[in-house]
Amino acid sequence: MYRHRDSTHRWGAEPAPGRRHARREKLVEHPKPVVVVSRCLEFEPVRYNAQVIPYDFIRELEPFVEYRPVCPELEIGLGVPRDPIRIVTIDGEARLVQPDTDRDVTVEMREFSDAFLGSLDVVDGFILKNRSPSCGITDVKIYRGIEPSSSSTRGAGFFGGRVLDLYPGLAIEDEGRLRNYTIREHFLTKLFTLTRFRKLKESGAMRDLVRFQAENKLLLMAYSQKELRAMGRIVANPEKEPFERVIARYEEHLHAALSRLPRYTSVINVLEHAAGYFKNELKGREKAFYRESLARYRNRQVPISAVSSILRAWIVRFDEEYLLPQTFFMPYPEPLMSLSDSGKGRIG
Repeated sequence: MYRHRDSTHRWGAEPAPGRRHARREKLVEHPKPVVVVSRCLEFEPVRYNAQVIPYDFIRELEPFVEYRPVCPELEIGLGVPRDPIRIVTIDGEARLVQPDTDRDVTVEMREFSDAFLGSLDVVDGFILKNRSPSCGITDVKIYRGIEPSSSSTRGAGFFGGRVLDLYPGLAIEDEGRLRNYTIREHFLTKLFTLTRFRKLKESGAMRDLVRFQAENKLLLMAYSQKELRAMGRIVANPEKEPFERVIARYEEHLHAALSRLPRYTSVINVLEHAAGYFKNELKGREKAFYRESLARYRNRQVPISAVSSILRAWIVRFDEEYLLPQTFFMPYPEPLMSLSDSGKGRIG
């Protein structure tokens, strides 16, 4: 490639009875997502200037995903190196043009985008080049005229915009935004959650949906209690609807729940709820260390993984039956839970 229980536990709550005799559950498993990625990101020197963009995140993620690299501009025959292209509004319509050659590649890009995206049997997410007139999903310059001095607005590129149209519920980001650790955590959480859900859909079994809902309860609680309740009612299936109808309704609410970053106050509530399970198991210094870490998260100094990793250690140490399979504590593979970016980029 390159060169549950109800959310009532707090520190003062009583621990669940019989926990010391809990049956050890298997920790979270993470099937590999299929991710479409811009080919110029770490893969090959296919940018307009014949360069490749070094990107550590792509390399670190590689063991845990299946990549589908693509360069739309290369695929429509623009070559490497090539004169830059830009989006220009002409007679009220966005066109993809190459100003230095007066070439209009709008039709070619639209046809390629539909053909490539339509050929994907499976896809769970996208990592695309930011600000690219082809791959960009936000913040792409859209010029009001062909002249170099023309003013511009911002929007999506031709390929990136089509991705957003066809896959609105998937994990879709650009490499610029993924340098922000909060956005990166959300992207990874969404990506691996949707991949687990895809595997569940393939099973066609209601029991697997029931287990998925149970294992993701705390995660969904952090994202949206409203959607969590709606999904719980769907899983209960009082009308005994067929799996296909139930799973379609459930998927709609799952996408809604994961459509935006969770509020950090909701995340804190889930963390405190989980910490209550260990009230009588921990020494004072352990509790103090946890509270200090939680305070740093509350003050936006560290990512959530800095706190959840503490709880995850306690869950394994005390063999907490209910919390062991909860994806909230390991929503994506542990090696990706880097703490190196420990102060920048907190959102919300």
